[in-house]
Amino acid sequence: MARPDPQDRHSYRRLSGFLGERVAALAWDDLPPQAIHWAKIGILDAVGVTLAGSHEQATQRVARSLDLASGPCLLFGTSRRVGALDAACVNGTASHALDFDDCSNTMGGHPSAPVLSALFPLAEEQDASGRDFVTAYVAGFEAECKIALAVNFHHYTKGWHPTATLGTFGAAAAAARLMGLDAEQTSTALALAASFASGIKANFGTMAKPLHVGHSARNGLLAARLAGAGVTANSEDVFEHEQGFLDVFNGPGTYDVERAMRAWSAPFDIVKPGIGIKQYPCCGSTHPAIDAMLEIVGRRRIAPEEVERIDAWIHARRLQHTNRPQPTSALDAKFSLQYVLARALADGMVGIPHFENASYHETRVTRLLPRIHVAPYDESQFARENHFGGAVRIVLRDGSVETARVDEALGRTSDNPVPPERVRRKFELCAATVLREEAIVPMADAIGAIDTLADMRTLTALLAKTKASA
Repeated sequence: MARPDPQDRHSYRRLSGFLGERVAALAWDDLPPQAIHWAKIGILDAVGVTLAGSHEQATQRVARSLDLASGPCLLFGTSRRVGALDAACVNGTASHALDFDDCSNTMGGHPSAPVLSALFPLAEEQDASGRDFVTAYVAGFEAECKIALAVNFHHYTKGWHPTATLGTFGAAAAAARLMGLDAEQTSTALALAASFASGIKANFGTMAKPLHVGHSARNGLLAARLAGAGVTANSEDVFEHEQGFLDVFNGPGTYDVERAMRAWSAPFDIVKPGIGIKQYPCCGSTHPAIDAMLEIVGRRRIAPEEVERIDAWIHARRLQHTNRPQPTSALDAKFSLQYVLARALADGMVGIPHFENASYHETRVTRLLPRIHVAPYDESQFARENHFGGAVRIVLRDGSVETARVDEALGRTSDNPVPPERVRRKFELCAATVLREEAIVPMADAIGAIDTLADMRTLTALLAKTKASA
């Protein structure tokens, strides 16, 4: 098949055909070094948070609800192997169970979790090489983010969970690429994914949110398998049809398909704005305010009883799902701007233990909550085009005032990255929850050299080295 000219962004009038051609044609040699660099970081981070999330209640309950049968694909955090679709669903849920997985400014969600959760079981099924795996990952990441470029921020504001709705397309595109489907089959996989896409933000703060990722990973993989088996769908105009994805999910006049096509690989989204690595295991919308709070705490230790009032500001779009003054569960606390700010002030950090069991009921934190007031910021605080800022002001009982602001959370883009040693340390801490100690460093090293692996099962064999209790 002749490969499309990367400069010809208008060889197709319809998005499904355009994406089908680009995804099917993408090859290892097309990937710039920075794409490979960031892919390795994304894989390392995703594997770590999936391992750490594998024993969360949401993951365990999803696994118990499925008719799991023996197969070739590993359930992360265990030595058990099941079928690919079930592995995608369970591992996908685990990848998002802690809300610690990476983010994308373009997507308005979490790009790697649905894509990699589909790819790992498929790679085991197909004896895929590391290079093929990375190429498929970048293809899926690019597909979902360019669709996001067409629909956001209306899609996000309307109430869809882009990680789930758009992640289904990313998983389908990645799986189609790893399976070696041609352009027409890949377009069909995307058309099938359009019927499988779902996920609403009303379910944030519950187990349904991580299940969104498991569902999208499974459905994306299923879409690619069905397309490969010859199942038909509207691969011609499934996006632009008057009853297609764009008009139904967004609405007429709220999307720009040409914008998505013009931007394909110019640059790859995994390079710029890039992967946002999370430092805290809670909703990314709260992170800029956490960074601002920790900046204050870093220069002046403040005891909770010294605080008269705390004001915090984030973007209105992000405040909509994080203004939760009295969280009612550990999962709900992950979306409470008030709670995470109280934790940052009281403990000088926000970590996994703060969202376990009844931590959100701890008295020294709950006493702070009524004193924390949150609001959307305006143009006097941040530029109109900045959707990722955060500011905090603390008024103390002695009359003094402490303030801090950040334009975006550390690690939110490739221009403001989390230092590599912190990314590695995060992986090691997450992996240590389930992996035997002797497997952790070799696992990280194997991901760092993933492009040299002839068979991805070399890597997943290390993932199966769990502790006796796992």
